[in-house]
Amino acid sequence: MSRYLDQLDMAQVRGHFPALAKEWAFFDNAGGSQTVQGAIDRIVEFLTHRDVQIGGSYEISLAAAEALMKGRKAAQVLTNAARPEEIVFGPSTTVLAQTLAAAMRSQFSPGDEIIVTHADHESNIGPWERLREFGVVIKVWPFDPATGQLSLDTLGPLMTTRTKLVCVHHVSNILGQINPIPEITEYVHARGAKICVDGVAYAPHRAIDVTAWDVDYYIFSLYKCYGPHTAIMYGKYDLLAELDGLYHYFYGKDKVPGKLEPGNPNYELAYSTTAIVAYLQELGGGDDRAALEAGFSAIARQEQTLTDKLLAWLNARNDCRVIGPSTNVDNTRVPTIAFRFDGVNSGDVARAMDAYKVAIRFGDFHSRRLAEGLGETHDGGVLRVSMVHYNTVAEIDRLTTGLDHVLRELRAEVTA
Repeated sequence: MSRYLDQLDMAQVRGHFPALAKEWAFFDNAGGSQTVQGAIDRIVEFLTHRDVQIGGSYEISLAAAEALMKGRKAAQVLTNAARPEEIVFGPSTTVLAQTLAAAMRSQFSPGDEIIVTHADHESNIGPWERLREFGVVIKVWPFDPATGQLSLDTLGPLMTTRTKLVCVHHVSNILGQINPIPEITEYVHARGAKICVDGVAYAPHRAIDVTAWDVDYYIFSLYKCYGPHTAIMYGKYDLLAELDGLYHYFYGKDKVPGKLEPGNPNYELAYSTTAIVAYLQELGGGDDRAALEAGFSAIARQEQTLTDKLLAWLNARNDCRVIGPSTNVDNTRVPTIAFRFDGVNSGDVARAMDAYKVAIRFGDFHSRRLAEGLGETHDGGVLRVSMVHYNTVAEIDRLTTGLDHVLRELRAEVTA
């Protein structure tokens, strides 16, 4: 028998999240998940017992430095990085992508090319677009509007000897489909370019393995992965060492990762990473990387149940259209599901659901180029229900019951 667990104890899971004791059902997790109690405890512990600047010789400063390094080592386990120095902390994925673009700028010459995809969140497009002013050529890897899929067949013609970087999302925060990052990375590397992956919409749902995938840069937000409002960028150590420093002039190129964390990272939030990893390992019944992977496997099974149930309800209706894959073949999509109902404004639906204490969201979710490409910016954009493993089947029943009532009420107002 495996020493790891393969099914979640939902009472145990939900007991780790104090916010779930509220009367709200949280279906806006792609905007920000709830924070695990252990992370809250780490923040309080740091601010109570270690709240000084690192770099001093005295005991409490050494304790602060220890906490920061423990955070890096936890993030190393979370990403399966080779060393803790490959972890860069920052306020958000948006800021870290801007940090990376600024630190890479001197590596680009006029005429060099960066490839982005408009199916991405703006965080992994805008920072690269701004390099146009330095002569960098930005190309767009097209997606199939009918399926939302990316194809290597359409990437290949874009790549030349001047292509230096390909930027792509692991999962779209609207479409929910998992992109084959290992295959894309191998393809990009074979053509002499590097890859930067936005992992925000993937990280809460599956185990990250930057070593197995051989990605160059991987960025995601902990506040969407059961932690507080902070984020992580992984980069291969040799590549981080080549980047320009963004800190004081005496932070040399070899001062990794500090030269990319101007003003230093938020210590207490970085420290809370230790509790996020410990929680995920507990779900897998152990305290190592294998347990973390087992925990994510159990998460994936729970989320498959949720995804399939909600998709079945949406697909059974004749007044609803799912945006992106409407099925979950082999559990290859995450439980982030966008849709719209005929004849009603998505914003009206979401706001009406507030009365039922069910939190959902509408709009374009900062993936505006994707929404525009799909022709889905009208009437409030799309509705999005984004679940994680602590959501329950009973909560989906609350959601669908509430949606039924809201749709009847809104349509009655139109015909009145």
